[in-house]
Amino acid sequence: MIAALLGFAVVFGLALLRVPLAFSMAGVGIVGIGLTRGWDPAFASTAQVVYETGFAYTLSVIPLFILMGNFVARAGLAQELFGAAYAFIGHWRGGLAHATVAACAGFGAICGSSIATAATMGKVAYPSMNKLGYSDELSMGVIAAGGTLGIMIPPSTIMVIYGIITETHIGKLFAAGVVPGLASAALMMLGIVWLTSRDPAHAPAAPRSTWPERWRALRGIWGVLLLVLLVLGGIYGGVFTATEGAGIGAAGAFLFALLRGRLTVRVVYDVLVESARTTAMLFTLLIAATLFANFVNFTSMPGDLKDLITGSGMSPTMVVIAMMLIYVVLGTVMEELTMVLLTIPLFFPIVTALGYDPVWFGVLIVMVVQIGLVSPPVGMNMFVLNALLPGVGLGAIYRGCWPFVLVLVFMLGLLIAFPQLSLWLPSMMK
Repeated sequence: MIAALLGFAVVFGLALLRVPLAFSMAGVGIVGIGLTRGWDPAFASTAQVVYETGFAYTLSVIPLFILMGNFVARAGLAQELFGAAYAFIGHWRGGLAHATVAACAGFGAICGSSIATAATMGKVAYPSMNKLGYSDELSMGVIAAGGTLGIMIPPSTIMVIYGIITETHIGKLFAAGVVPGLASAALMMLGIVWLTSRDPAHAPAAPRSTWPERWRALRGIWGVLLLVLLVLGGIYGGVFTATEGAGIGAAGAFLFALLRGRLTVRVVYDVLVESARTTAMLFTLLIAATLFANFVNFTSMPGDLKDLITGSGMSPTMVVIAMMLIYVVLGTVMEELTMVLLTIPLFFPIVTALGYDPVWFGVLIVMVVQIGLVSPPVGMNMFVLNALLPGVGLGAIYRGCWPFVLVLVFMLGLLIAFPQLSLWLPSMMK
């Protein structure tokens, strides 16, 4: 127990010194195993983890979904998704904000990254909202919060990483994220209605689009909607695995961008380099997290924590609520992927020992990551928007995000109280 606590303290200390997380966790993991089990087992374990991670078939889902998202993003889909949503609901009070949330949900069904979704929609939606006279607070809050839908609505990079670390079925995790993702989008829209009813100056109404304009807007997105339905429908229906679906999605996204005339040799090169860079970063983090988790599992900490929790007299629900409160607090001061990789080795054994479904817990993890992405002071989506739109002050971004933090916390409460919101669709999978 003491060895594991010292390990966590060293990792946190190195993080405060700006040492990259992957180096911190890998170094502590190797040294920890070396000091407790011997250096030969430490080096042998390291070699085995690197080899198995690099050649694991299931991990190929990561670069393939990243490649799919990058190809579709280069095809200009985000602009057309926003345009289609705006054509149908832009005339509502706060219509551009509603359209932004809808476009974020659609783009998240392809991208799988919250930061990429927020950055892309910041370029697409903010100029339109600013031109129409929307307040910066509402605009930034909607874009930052809407961007978080990119990691709940499948495919989701966080879900893939969670599934690999905990050996949870990735296809079921994807299915579990659909209803919470759509419900989160709906609650965000209700939040927009409340904000604009209290202060209509936040969001002036836009002109109503005609039905011919709406049909023209829909024609631009039918191809990618078909691609998403094919990939996710095939995974849910048991036609192919998540890895095979990712391969079909990447190939389909390439053809989609090619047929639209958006690909050149230079664009393809940039997409491949960007995808390789992102994949290398995630694989390095996974290897480091596995090494650190092996060290923690070699100590008595997981068993001691499990005995402490089960013997404390707390109900299983209160244990989960306590975990979520810890995550929400950590999310205000830590980068979200770091938070997940550090805590999963501790919390996951406790959750499974209490008899909870790991798929449900995975959805809760994604939800607290969503909250952390828009929680001051270190929410990543807020800093991305601040860097992308330097004319908008960080204070305005903070003020705009707080109402949507409350919306996401409410959604987290619903998922804890009603697990079937996330477990119903996986139970229908073949």
